[in-house]
Amino acid sequence: MPIALLSALAEPTRLGAMQILADGQEHCVCQLMARLDASQSRMSRHMQTLKQAGLVVDRRDAQWVRYRLNPDLPGPARAILDAVLAAAATEQRTAA
Repeated sequence: MPIALLSALAEPTRLGAMQILADGQEHCVCQLMARLDASQSRMSRHMQTLKQAGLVVDRRDAQWVRYRLNPDLPGPARAILDAVLAAAATEQRTAA
């Protein structure tokens, strides 16, 4: 699982989506598309990868799909996610 998890987080758009979802809220794919400047098909493909890695769960809401962090993410996987998100935040601060 750690390799699939790290592989899923290695792509910048997917990492960006996880940074958005880290607020603990549910986000519509349309919000993710707008914030990450991604097309619907590209965003859906990336979210499917995150879902397959067990990082996110989704639900359909009319024509849109809403995503949130997987509340049942195992502790070790959550620790990896938290470390990657912290490292990304530090990198963004130092790059600015």
